[in-house]
Amino acid sequence: MTQALSRTGVRQPTLKHTVPMKVIALGDSLIYGFGDPEGGGWVDRLRRQWMQSEGPILYNLGVRGDTVRHISQRLENEFRHRGELRHQVPDQIILSVGVNDSARLGRPDGRNMTPFPEFQTRMADLLDRASQLCPVTFVGMVPVDGTKMPFLDAFFFNNEDQHLYNEATRLACQERQIPFLDLFDAWRQRGEAWCQSQMSKDGLHPNSQGYQMLLADILDWQALQILG
Repeated sequence: MTQALSRTGVRQPTLKHTVPMKVIALGDSLIYGFGDPEGGGWVDRLRRQWMQSEGPILYNLGVRGDTVRHISQRLENEFRHRGELRHQVPDQIILSVGVNDSARLGRPDGRNMTPFPEFQTRMADLLDRASQLCPVTFVGMVPVDGTKMPFLDAFFFNNEDQHLYNEATRLACQERQIPFLDLFDAWRQRGEAWCQSQMSKDGLHPNSQGYQMLLADILDWQALQILG
């Protein structure tokens, strides 16, 4: 709080403008919200909730099909251009990427979109660089329905590969003390039938009900509770 002179010469307290916290959600279609025509995905649902409560400003920077390489390429540029005011930058980064990296190309036993050793290296680099910009949290992937593959007649996703890539991400975050929400294990513990009921017809993206459940899981996550 600062003080200003009134017409009588007496200093009156004036309220200092509070700049709201800015958060960027950077990732693939799980951030973008594909598959949720009702709410636009968990990020947009959360954005509207925070707007109503005058909470943080949340930017949805999800791009369908992005891999860890794509996110790494646009990390700094997205971060530097979301400050709104001169010399400001976001206060928090939410990352969510990895499922596209795990995809098998062309056939169920084809090569992964991003070979696993390369994925580990790229993910470690992404987390290190993001952490140098501001605090980071990571929202993990949700299980897919492998019976609905291939996706777009070209990509084969399966839970075995997902588990491998998800676990590598979890461990990389753990090593850097980055909060990681393990949705993959949390959803699988609820049963295969439950998981399938939360997915769109393509077997890859959550449906509107699934995104609502995803939001509920995220709102219960302590790492996000301190923001809103």
